[in-house]
Amino acid sequence: MSLSLILAVLLDHWLGEPKKYHPLIIFGHLANRTETILRKQHHSALLQKAMGLIALLLIVAPFTLITYSLSQWPLINTLFTPVILYFCIAANSLKQHALLVLHALNDKNLTLAKNHVAMIVSRETDGMTEDDVRRASIESVLENGADAVFAPIFWFIIAGPTGAILYRLSNTLDAMWGYKNQRFLHFGWAAARFDDCLNWVPARLTALSYAALGHTSQAFHCWKTQASLLDSPNAGPVMTSGAGSLNIQLGGPAFYHGKLKDKIYFGTDHLTKNNDINRANSLITRSLLLWIFIVVFFEFIGAYLA
Repeated sequence: MSLSLILAVLLDHWLGEPKKYHPLIIFGHLANRTETILRKQHHSALLQKAMGLIALLLIVAPFTLITYSLSQWPLINTLFTPVILYFCIAANSLKQHALLVLHALNDKNLTLAKNHVAMIVSRETDGMTEDDVRRASIESVLENGADAVFAPIFWFIIAGPTGAILYRLSNTLDAMWGYKNQRFLHFGWAAARFDDCLNWVPARLTALSYAALGHTSQAFHCWKTQASLLDSPNAGPVMTSGAGSLNIQLGGPAFYHGKLKDKIYFGTDHLTKNNDINRANSLITRSLLLWIFIVVFFEFIGAYLA
């Protein structure tokens, strides 16, 4: 297991996210087609929820079962497992997107920075200040560190490539359908709730990792006092712990779909600086190394005791 994990992380480091033909892009097209067929606006709320659950099962179950079947063949599994995990994590991509924002800010090009941050956040960026851009970028790094790095690894540890692919596909559907708007409020309910369940443990392990590798007591204080004030039950611990660990202030009001959402500020009172984007990236990298070390350590102990 540890070898597959290390190989997957190295593949991600060397290759980054595939520019073309990423399996998740193909999966996204399939999800859009399924939504077009099953989601009807005239359906009742209950029927939309039922159709959303059916859609979730129809497009996640086959890929999960295929992954499980392939993993049962030892030779195929040896070659197949690191590649599957590589496609499920996005540490390199997350870092590169954040660096594009950082470079634009360092060049005093706010327009370009807003264009880049718009690629990684769902909020509107046109009216953002430099501090708004920095906060949004860092929040994306911290939250996606949990969603796109540590949660796939957690489910890989629990259930091998089958667990990783189940999580990644479910999380992708949540990212596509989990919005609380007229289109997805009911249809996306099943995907959002299933993703919440899958993320509950890894989100808190991620928050614990962030706390351990920064301003630890501050991170725990922010987590304890502020996490419940954020909308997401899983992003709350991750982002408040990360903000406390980095000793910065994140959050604040933001526009979504033309409406101002009065989000709270969280973390500490220290305003962000450009280099805090680098520090957030570094926190992800150090947390990833910590996870690899723990997996290798326990695998070694298990082999020794056996």
